Amino acid sequence: MDLLNTIDIDSIVYYCLVIFFLLFIFRGMYRLVVWSKRMPKGAFVFLAIFPLISIFPIPAQEIKKLERIKQEEVQNEDESGEPPNDNNGNV
Repeated sequence: MDLLNTIDIDSIVYYCLVIFFLLFIFRGMYRLVVWSKRMPKGAFVFLAIFPLISIFPIPAQEIKKLERIKQEEVQNEDESGEPPNDNNGNV
């Protein structure tokens, strides 16, 4: 009986709404892909939607992380001491 008392009806409704919303989004995305495959015009519309995602800027923290990772990769290559690859295949 304690288990039933601890379950909150609001949380159940909240989780059900979240699951329903996610399923609705996935279904819409699937239908958009099917529609764009059937119609050439649909493919152009589908591809035109993707640049709208780039409206949101990449956070500066993520850019700094990427730059740091690139620098670490360069340092690891320098520390390994291997000569650069020769395009002619000669060693």
